[in-house]
Amino acid sequence: MKKVSSVEEYIETNSHFKEALQKLREIVLKTNLDESIKWSAPTYSLNGKNILGLGAFKKHFCIWFFNGVFLKDENQLLEQAKEKTKALRQMRFSSIEEIAPNIVLAYIKEAIENQKLGKEIKAVKTTKKDVVIPTELKDALNGNSSVKEAFKALSPAKQREYCEHIASAKRATTKQSRIEKIKPMILKGAGLHDKYKNC
Repeated sequence: MKKVSSVEEYIETNSHFKEALQKLREIVLKTNLDESIKWSAPTYSLNGKNILGLGAFKKHFCIWFFNGVFLKDENQLLEQAKEKTKALRQMRFSSIEEIAPNIVLAYIKEAIENQKLGKEIKAVKTTKKDVVIPTELKDALNGNSSVKEAFKALSPAKQREYCEHIASAKRATTKQSRIEKIKPMILKGAGLHDKYKNC
């Protein structure tokens, strides 16, 4: 995503939806929300709390409601972007003609009221999970002191990745072949998915 320093620049960068984004911005600016750029996109907040953001993609543009899960959505305009997003909802459009200013403004005003009422999903602090080493991996580590030491030196997250990788194999032969494949990675101090993270 290209870094932008202003809302105007963001709109210019997404010229295929320029008029539509300007129209949405005009609607949002009828409220008392503070406008800024966060995560390289226009974001609107109230007393430091994010209420909504504008987004443009290849085939659609949208308004993100950070705590959209609390909106009544009487017009059935909101959708959940991803399964993991508990609070976030988006109002998606594919053309400027789809924007109904009064309806959009009503959703925005409701989102502002919800924030004033303190309706928000707070991030839950996850407790650290214990690393449960499968028997097959434990035996392999006990049989090779250098791999065992290298495994101990890994972060708990990396250890868990390897343990889950072995435990998820249904057949004993699969577990053993997976153990042989991960030994060189453990010795390097690499995580199971490091090669993908660096892509």
